[in-house]
Amino acid sequence: MKMENAIRILAGTMVLASLGLSHWFNTWNWLWLAAFVGVNLIQSAFTGFCPAEIILGKLGVGKSGDRCCQKT
Repeated sequence: MKMENAIRILAGTMVLASLGLSHWFNTWNWLWLAAFVGVNLIQSAFTGFCPAEIILGKLGVGKSGDRCCQKT
């Protein structure tokens, strides 16, 4: 799986989990998680630094050579 796809899946899962948890439990506390994910996606677009990429890389995602930004 490409790293970019894994990051999108992780971010989408975190946002949906945050929205679900805010619906069934304390609303404001779980919405902070969705806000954090959104801000992190925006800052990574401008800076190129993505903590999720570091974590997923250590878990072995994207090591099969099918990277999204691989030069040909």
